Amino acid sequence: MRTQSFDTVILGAGAAGMMCAIHGAARGGRVLIVDHARNPCEKIRISGGGRCNFTNTGATARNFLSANPHFAKSALGRYTPQHFIALVEKHGIAYHEKTLGQLFCNHSAKDIIAMLLDEMAQAGCEVRLSTTLEKVGCSEAGFSVTLGGEGAADIVCRNFVVACGGKSIPKMGATGLGYQIATQFGLAVTETRAGLVPLTFGEDVLTGFREISGVAVDARVSCGKTAFEEALLFTHRGLSGPAILQISSYWREKQPVRIAFLPGQDFFAALAAAKRENGRRSIATALGELLPKRLATHLAQTQGWTGTLGETTDKRLAAIAATLQGWEVFPIGTEGYRTAEVTLGGVDTGGLDSRTMEAKAVPGLHFIGEVVDVTGWLGGYNFQWAWSSGWAAGTAIAERAA
Repeated sequence: MRTQSFDTVILGAGAAGMMCAIHGAARGGRVLIVDHARNPCEKIRISGGGRCNFTNTGATARNFLSANPHFAKSALGRYTPQHFIALVEKHGIAYHEKTLGQLFCNHSAKDIIAMLLDEMAQAGCEVRLSTTLEKVGCSEAGFSVTLGGEGAADIVCRNFVVACGGKSIPKMGATGLGYQIATQFGLAVTETRAGLVPLTFGEDVLTGFREISGVAVDARVSCGKTAFEEALLFTHRGLSGPAILQISSYWREKQPVRIAFLPGQDFFAALAAAKRENGRRSIATALGELLPKRLATHLAQTQGWTGTLGETTDKRLAAIAATLQGWEVFPIGTEGYRTAEVTLGGVDTGGLDSRTMEAKAVPGLHFIGEVVDVTGWLGGYNFQWAWSSGWAAGTAIAERAA
C-alpha cells in the first residue's frame, strides 16, 4: 500500500474536529479528517431535540469545569460565541434564543452540519467515514498513521489532532480512544465520569418517585456551594431535567442534593394566607394550589403533613415551608455514560498549550473538544468549547505552515 501524505490528520468528525479542519486548511494545508461512524456530527444531529443548541451567548471560562479553571480562557476569549454566530448568519441559518443565552436553529441541527461540511469543502478538506484508527506513532516526518475500514491507508503527517470526544453515549460509538492515545504519548489523563446526567436513587425513594414520574417543576437545585435554577423532572429512575443535569456535574457519591421548589415563592406566607381564607382545607390541597398536585400529594404523604390548615400551627407551617425550600435527597448514582451528555475529566490540561491545544512534549500533537479536561454547563457551552478549541488548534496549525 502506497503511503499517503497530509499536513494534518484529524481523528473525529464532530464539532471540534470539523472546526479544526476548516481552519487548519485555511492556508492551503492538506487536511484529512477521519471517523469510524458512517455519518459525521452525530452528536450535533441529535442535540437540542434535533435543533442543536449550538452556542450560548454568555459563554466564558466560569461556565466550565476543569482541574485548571483558567485553561479554557485563551481559546474561549479568542473565538467567542459571537464569532460562531457570525458564521451561522453568513450561511443564512435562522436561529432563536430559547432561554439563558441558549441559541437553537429554527429548522434543524442538520443546518449546522451542512454549514460545517460546506466550509470544509471550500477549504479543500478530505473526509473519510467508516474509517478506523489502527495505529499512530511518531516518525521523522511527524506522525505515521495506519487507517482501517473503508478509508484504509498508511499515512504520514506533520500534525495529528485528537478530536474523538469522550465516553458519553456509547451507543453512538463513543469510546475512550482519545485517552488511550494521550497515554501512549505520555500525557496524563484525569479521572473521567459521566456529566450532565440524570441522578438515580434507591428503591425506597424510587417507589414514591414512580408515582409522580413525568411531573416537572421549577426549582433551585444545589450541591455544596453550587446551585442552578431551572426545571426539575421526576422520572421512574430518579431525577432529571435541566437543573438536575447541571448539578450532576458537581455531585459526588454520598453527597446530598438540596432542592428548593419554586425559587422566590414564600411558602409560609402563602400557606398562612390560605389558612386565614379557609382553614378547613387540607395541607395537601393547599400545597396543590402552589405546586403540581401530584407532587403536593406525594410530599404531604411522605413528609407526614396531615390535617387541615386550621389545625396546623404557624410553627408547623414554617417547618413545612422550610422543607419545601430545602428538601434534601440522597442519590445513589447516575445513569452513567449511557445517557450522559458529556464526559467530565479527560486529557490533563497541564500537558497542553492553552493557545494552540498542542501537547507540550509532543510537537504537532493536539487534543481538542470533549476529550480534554474542560467540561461545560448544559446550554450550548460544550459546543462553544468545541468551536473555540477546534479553532485554536486549526489556526495554530495553519500559522505554523505559513
